[in-house]
Amino acid sequence: MSPERRAEFEALRAKALACQKCPHLVRFRKQVVFGVGDPNAELMFVGEAPGADEDAQGEPFVGRAGQLLTKMIQTMGLERSDVYIGNVLKCRPNMDTPTGNRKPTPEEMEACVPWLKEQIRLIQPRALVTLEDVAL
Repeated sequence: MSPERRAEFEALRAKALACQKCPHLVRFRKQVVFGVGDPNAELMFVGEAPGADEDAQGEPFVGRAGQLLTKMIQTMGLERSDVYIGNVLKCRPNMDTPTGNRKPTPEEMEACVPWLKEQIRLIQPRALVTLEDVAL
């Protein structure tokens, strides 16, 4: 990634971290979960939204599903730091359940997809793997 593109990526991260598009999500999130990994990665994984564990740690796929994803990545001979991992939603969809998680609404996904599209444009992965119920 060129210095100019890296600067664009960091500017995008800063804007996403300050996002207020969905007031109901902003009110309940602990933090924005932008993404993690190598912004020069050839392989990018994209899930639906952060869960409670991800919201607490600020990193996508760190709960049970994340442990499985990490094992899959390692089976491919890679480490999490070799790939880029993100979500469509950058904030945890909340509700009053034991896990505090729910599926994102179409409106929430529509509000966040521009962040993801910019991430993809800047990272330029050779392969994009969608996880969960994501269809781009």
